[in-house]
Amino acid sequence: MGIAAGGNINPEGVSMFEPIGGSAPKYTGQNVINPLAAICAMQMMLETLGEAKAAAKIDQAVRNITANKLKSLAAGKMGYSTTQVGDMVAQLVAE
Repeated sequence: MGIAAGGNINPEGVSMFEPIGGSAPKYTGQNVINPLAAICAMQMMLETLGEAKAAAKIDQAVRNITANKLKSLAAGKMGYSTTQVGDMVAQLVAE
């Protein structure tokens, strides 16, 4: 499913945002899972909460990283660890 994110929007109460896809227990503790689906779910949450500027920065960072850094979106084939990809997003957002 790549980096799909989803949101269950409840206009009258609590909404839920999450990465879309199944579990991958065989990768537990290996630091190889692509974190961008979870990061994109956070971006959707921020946008829904009215934090458009923050959401746009995250969107721009994810677009930059997927276009210019990652070799693949697949677990263990990104060319970077889960932590490194998350750190790259954080660095771009902070700029």
